[in-house]
Amino acid sequence: MENLDVMVLRALCGWRQAGRRALLATVVRTWGSSPRPVGSIMALSEDGAVLGSVSGGCIEDDLIFRFTRAYASDGAAPSDGVQQIPSGPPQRVKYGVTADEAHRFGLPCGGTLELLLEFDPDATCLAELVVRLEQGQLVRRTVRLADGVVGLQPASTPAALAVSDAELANTFGPEYRLLIIGAGQLSEYVATMAQFSGFAVTVCDPREEYRGAWAVPGVTVSSGMPDEVVTAFKPDSRSCVIALTHDPKLDDLALLEALQSDAFYIGAIGSRRNHAARRQRMLEHLAQTPQTLARLRGPIGIYIGSKTPPEIAVSVMAEILAVKNGVTLPRDMAVSHAKDELAIAHNDPGTRVCGVPQP
Repeated sequence: MENLDVMVLRALCGWRQAGRRALLATVVRTWGSSPRPVGSIMALSEDGAVLGSVSGGCIEDDLIFRFTRAYASDGAAPSDGVQQIPSGPPQRVKYGVTADEAHRFGLPCGGTLELLLEFDPDATCLAELVVRLEQGQLVRRTVRLADGVVGLQPASTPAALAVSDAELANTFGPEYRLLIIGAGQLSEYVATMAQFSGFAVTVCDPREEYRGAWAVPGVTVSSGMPDEVVTAFKPDSRSCVIALTHDPKLDDLALLEALQSDAFYIGAIGSRRNHAARRQRMLEHLAQTPQTLARLRGPIGIYIGSKTPPEIAVSVMAEILAVKNGVTLPRDMAVSHAKDELAIAHNDPGTRVCGVPQP
C-alpha cells in the first residue's frame, strides 16, 4: 500500500479531471491536543466522497455537510444541480475554538486546529504533482492564499509545513526511507507495513533465489552487495537500515556502514545470543568499540510474543515508528528485557552472556 498523501492527491486529481468539483483540506495549525498532525490532508468531492483525514471523523462530517451536494442547507437532500463547493481563493477555518465546539467535533480537551480549504484545485497541476510523486521525487507545493495559484518545486530535503499570511508551503514525497538487507518472507511483510506507514522502501539481496521471488510492488530491489548498497543509499536522519538475513557475510559489513551514517534506526533480526555473537565478531574482527556499536539495535522489535513472520514484522515496525516519533519504549516492551523478565518469572535462567539470561 502506498503513501496516503499520494492516494489522496491521485483521487483528487481524478475527480477534477472528470469535471467534478472538489476541495483539498490541509491541517495548517494545531493548538493543544489534536487528532491529526500539521500537514495532514483530505480530499472531498462534490458528491461527498472523502479520502484522507483531518480529524477523527467529526470535522470530515461537518465539511461534507457544508460543502457538498450530499446535503442542502436545511439538512434535506438537495435537488439536482445544487452546488455547495464554492469558487474563489482558499479559506482558513478553525475548529474547537470553544469547549462546546471541541466537544461537538470530537477534539480532545483544549484541542484546536486550523484548516486551509482549497476549492477546485487545478487538475493539470495536480496531475503533474502525482506523476512526480509516483517517480519518487520530493516536491514542495506552494499555494498563494490571495488567489489559490499553485507552484511546484523540487525539494532536496523534507520540510515541515509552513504557512504565512501570503503562502502555504507543504512538502510531499517519501519523507522516510527504509533499507532492508535480505529479500525473504519477513522482509516482504516489513516492506508492506513500511510502505503504508509512508516509507520509501529499498530491499537489497545479492542472492538470486531470494530476490527472484520478491512479490511486493513499489519497492526498489537491488542485487548489489549490502555494504555497497548502504553506501549508495546514503542514509540520513530520516532513514533506517535493518538486516534480516541472519547471514553475517551479508549483514555485518552493511550494518557497520550504516553505523557511520545519520540513520535514525539501525538493527538486525535474531535472538539475544545471535546479537551478542554479532557484537563480539565486530569487536574482535572488525575493529569496533562499544562506543561505535552503541546505536546498533538487537534483537529488534518490541515484545508482543510474536512467532509468525507477520507478527514479527508488526513488532519490528512498531519499534521503528516509536523511534521515528521520539517515543521511549517502556522497559517491559523491549524484546531483550521482556524475555529476560519472562525467563526469570518462569525460573528459567538458561545460559548467560555477560550475566544476561539467554534462551
